[in-house]
Amino acid sequence: MPTAPLPAVRAAAAASGPTVAIDIGGTKIAGALVHPDGTMTATTRRPTPRGVDADGVMAAVAEVVAELAESPLWGSAVRCGIGSAGPVDASRGTVSPVNIGAWREFPVQERIVAELAAHGADLPTVLAGDGVAMTAAEHWLGAARGRANALCMVVSTGVGGGLILNNQLHPGPTGNAGHIGHISVAFDGEPCVCGGHGCVESIASGTAIARWALEQGWSPPAAADGGGRDATAAGVAAAAAAGDPIALAAFDRAGRALAAAIAATATLVETDIAVIGGGVAAAGDTLFAPIRSHLAAYATLSFVKDVQVVPAMLGTHAGLIGAAAAALMLPSPSPSLSSS
Repeated sequence: MPTAPLPAVRAAAAASGPTVAIDIGGTKIAGALVHPDGTMTATTRRPTPRGVDADGVMAAVAEVVAELAESPLWGSAVRCGIGSAGPVDASRGTVSPVNIGAWREFPVQERIVAELAAHGADLPTVLAGDGVAMTAAEHWLGAARGRANALCMVVSTGVGGGLILNNQLHPGPTGNAGHIGHISVAFDGEPCVCGGHGCVESIASGTAIARWALEQGWSPPAAADGGGRDATAAGVAAAAAAGDPIALAAFDRAGRALAAAIAATATLVETDIAVIGGGVAAAGDTLFAPIRSHLAAYATLSFVKDVQVVPAMLGTHAGLIGAAAAALMLPSPSPSLSSS
């Protein structure tokens, strides 16, 4: 049964000012002041720089912080949350995003703490991976609200996720717990970019769905913008909705992999809901129907057979809301991290 939202989070949010939220991804760097009720002000964004060094990427982050600092509410901010594409190492405050090649073990938390201080804000700061941030967002204000135990997933170019256990965000020692994309669901599966075999990501990510469909002879439809053919997962989803058998098989295969991983996670830690967001989830029932169908064959034990699978609610806002929610739910690091 659903439970009330985490009391400590409600109390912290209600008794405080806004949270400075920074969302760092491969295509954009965004910022906002997120208020105790989840509303956002002073929202800003920059494209993630390409062809620059580590400091060049950080310069865009610094611009976002500087613009947020112009808000009349800046002085009332009480904490900062950073959500970043991963891998992350929250224990060290570093990130090595796959899609930001200039950053490898980049000390993003230390650098953002310095930028905040330069604008007069000495704030406790928390770093979370994007999957963990999305999980915090959906538990605070989205589809996992009121659930004591939940798995939240991002199915996009890759597959990531995070866990809520006993009403607590559970990122693990380095911030990577719940990274469901690298659970192996195919013993003899193809190699994954992580070095493993048969990982969920190698079957169910948008990239994997499109690749497999093309390998099976699928012919991509014309792109909606008239710029050639749409050989992406969105193109496969459109073809599946129109009844293309290869496209349908590609989503059925992805749905089966996701169902196996959801069932394994639910069996291990007794989550009772799986929330799925990300670009591939925009396919709707084309993705969710096969997940639910296959889940019945994997989640058979009495304590997992009723696990629910639902779409995420927060969409494009999940990154910023999640960065703020993670800052509410997680302890800030020891002073040595921020000053190292």
